[in-house]
Amino acid sequence: MKVEGFVPTAGALLPELSPRDELVLLARTLWREGYDDHLAGHITYRQVDGTLLCNPWLLLWEELRPDDLLVIDLDGNLLEGHWPVPPGIPLHLELHRQRGNVGVSVHSHPRYGTVWADRGRIPGCYDQSSALGGGELVVVDEYDGPVDSRESAAKAVSAMGSADMALLANHGVLVTAGSIRAVHQRAVALEYRSRRAWQVEALGGGRELPDPARTFFRSSDGEGFLGFFEAMARRELLLDPHCLEPRGADGSRQ
Repeated sequence: MKVEGFVPTAGALLPELSPRDELVLLARTLWREGYDDHLAGHITYRQVDGTLLCNPWLLLWEELRPDDLLVIDLDGNLLEGHWPVPPGIPLHLELHRQRGNVGVSVHSHPRYGTVWADRGRIPGCYDQSSALGGGELVVVDEYDGPVDSRESAAKAVSAMGSADMALLANHGVLVTAGSIRAVHQRAVALEYRSRRAWQVEALGGGRELPDPARTFFRSSDGEGFLGFFEAMARRELLLDPHCLEPRGADGSRQ
């Protein structure tokens, strides 16, 4: 049935979410998109007071709950939480120090994006689903020191420049945006693009998405289109209706 005058809003598509809820749903949705390299991967979400929410070490993205998350400062000091700070967090800290416009950053080793990072080559963009979320993608050859080295992290972020996404050579990917919705869309599109380019090139190649469509998608940014993140978040709530509830006092699921 068509409802005249209905204008969709985030509130109509999802229940009200706290920043912790948003990060949990982002991590769980990305896990299903291929960001599932065991314990690897970090997400940071800048808060209004300048602190960062981040996922802890030792938990899978698919099992996170809001009370698992940590609050850290830009020096990596633990302000709130009961789990260890991720050892690779210097990459995120340097990113947020150098680029105040980054609201959310995602680093992981997704299945197909990491193949192109290992190759040191940007995958072709062959369709609009590969281009969703916009942004600039670059290759950064930053893997010249330990992942917990501030110096190495600073070099990587500087090499990334103003780009929105990076393939970290011999390492993984780094995706940034101003909001949870926007970074979700970019991260999903990057992994989709990486997989699709692999498939197209396996057939001998194809024509990349032409202008003006490619320029339109590349230059698009902001909040990501309403409904994309919300749909995937609803799926997580259906699969685990308790995912936004606290754990038991002993760490078990309630």
